[in-house]
This record gives sequence, structure tokens and C-alpha cells, in this order.
Amino acid sequence: MTFLHSPVEVDKTDFFMPYTPVIRVSAGADLLFLSGATALPLYHQHPHEHDELDPPEDVRLQTRLVMDNLTRCLEAAGATWAHVVRTDTFVTDMGDQDAIGEVMAPYFQGRFPAGTLLEVSRLVDPRLKLEMSAVAAVPPREGRE
Repeated sequence: MTFLHSPVEVDKTDFFMPYTPVIRVSAGADLLFLSGATALPLYHQHPHEHDELDPPEDVRLQTRLVMDNLTRCLEAAGATWAHVVRTDTFVTDMGDQDAIGEVMAPYFQGRFPAGTLLEVSRLVDPRLKLEMSAVAAVPPREGRE
């Protein structure tokens, strides 16, 4: 798998970007598509039981829960954050983007995926502040299901 962090020469030491403008995935990689995760448990009752769900109010705590939920999905599929090539993040307040980026950064260890950040009017539960989906590319492995 080849990662191209930018299509042009850019000195990234002068600024922080929690995404990469372009990533190239070589042919033959297995693609994993991770559904949107929030600060709620991955598995929970549908329709939602409002009183049974209690996400934290703090956007940093919610971000950590989102990242941990997605980590569980990646690990279950034999992948890590190093395999993630794209994220789509939906926030209810664009003003939270810096705090979210700070919590996300350590998971990527300096190798950020391509990504899009969008503000939406609300998520499935009005107390939720963000939702993230991801795509990962892993080397093919015989017998992987």
C-alpha cells in the first residue's frame, strides 16, 4: 500500500492538518468500510431508548469514545489506524473541530487519512456532537473473511 500525503511538495512542519489531501491504495488491497460510530455503545437498542443512553457532554470525551469504538471495529477485522485511508466526520458544531482533531491525532501517529469534516444540524441523539465513518485498506490475506 502506498500513501501519498500530498500531490505536491509541501513542508508540513509549519502547520497541522488532521487529514491528508490524497492517499493512493495499490491494487489488491482488501477494503474495510466502517459504519458511522458515535459516543454511544456500538451495539444498542433500536429504536433508541433515550433514557438508557447517556453520552458525555464534553466533545473530547465523545471523540475518544468514537475513536475507541472504531478501534474495536478495526481490530475485529485485523486492521489498525495505520490502515485507515479515509474518514468522514459529522459534527454538530464546527467550532469543535480543533478539540476533535487533537483527540484524533494520537490514533493516527502522524499518518492522517484523507477525510471530510461536515457540520450537520443534529445526529441521531441530540446530545451527540460527532459521528465518524472510515475506510481502511489492508493487505490481502488468505482465508480472511
